[in-house]
Amino acid sequence: MTTNWCLQACRPLDQLVREQALERQQQLTKPTGSLGQLERLAVLLAAQQAKLKPRIDKPWVAIFAGDHGVVEEGVSAYPQAVTGQMLQNFVAGGAAISVLARQLNAGLDVVDLGTVQSLALTGVLHLHLGPGTANFARQPAMSVEQCQAALQAGRDSVTRALAAGSDLFIGGEMGIGNTTAAAALASALLGHAPSVVVGPGTGLDEAGVRRKAEVIERALTLHAAALTDPFEALRHVGGFELAALSGAYLACAQQGLPVLVDGFICTAAALCAVRMNPACRDWLLFAHSGAEPGHRLVLQSLAAEPLLDLGLRLGEGSGAALAVPLLQLACALHGEMATFAEAAVSDRPA
Repeated sequence: MTTNWCLQACRPLDQLVREQALERQQQLTKPTGSLGQLERLAVLLAAQQAKLKPRIDKPWVAIFAGDHGVVEEGVSAYPQAVTGQMLQNFVAGGAAISVLARQLNAGLDVVDLGTVQSLALTGVLHLHLGPGTANFARQPAMSVEQCQAALQAGRDSVTRALAAGSDLFIGGEMGIGNTTAAAALASALLGHAPSVVVGPGTGLDEAGVRRKAEVIERALTLHAAALTDPFEALRHVGGFELAALSGAYLACAQQGLPVLVDGFICTAAALCAVRMNPACRDWLLFAHSGAEPGHRLVLQSLAAEPLLDLGLRLGEGSGAALAVPLLQLACALHGEMATFAEAAVSDRPA
């Protein structure tokens, strides 16, 4: 059963400010629409922030980590020990997202929801929801209580972000096997065959991709009766980090904090959040179109316009971090360009 808070109303966008921002865009010294998607971004951020001239000054990056029992089915090219090792790398500053967060002067919140190895790392919040999820090819990935706790963990990170004065939320993830969980969740929610959703993840060969699709097919058959409800789909075939991401996106929409969604895993979690509470869609911006085939399918289902298409498949929130300067520049152009009247430039005739 979905926790009650997930279904609470999302904050509405400020439509008056949106209209004012659109009007400002019409007056700037450029042909109407010539900055394309950057114009739409600035107007949406204005409506989200309820400010005619929005800004992105303090991004928040939350990395949610968890292991996956389905790895025992041979769906990953890497051992599960990598999850814990990467947690150490995050807080030591050596991971891609660590570098990007430093460059952006972003807060970095690292949350271990439950790993196979018992860890005690300085700088990591260890929640110990379990030693990873159960193998969803044989049983539900999470108990009701575990899934609810993971959703709440995402919400709690948003609370920390707001307390730090953050104005943009980026969710990232780490967990060997999580492209399998994301593909299973996307297949369940979209009704697509796993064979069109799954990809190589961290480097599977063709035989490995086929095996991954077969494992997901078995799991969807096993859990078919539960998959019509988004919370139950998340609980049965998702993962701790997917649930935390979904919870974070819902909390952001309820609290009025814009979200920049990262890659395939994060977008699958966003789809689940939107299925639980459709109004949260207004608060989601999408950073990039990744290399996993399922990512494009989920983006299409959300009518998303990703900002970048660089063939990324790292995860960690890295693609979203790379897109932050585009948001900042969109805001700068919107707020700092002169109007035709200010610059004494002739506008086209009405």
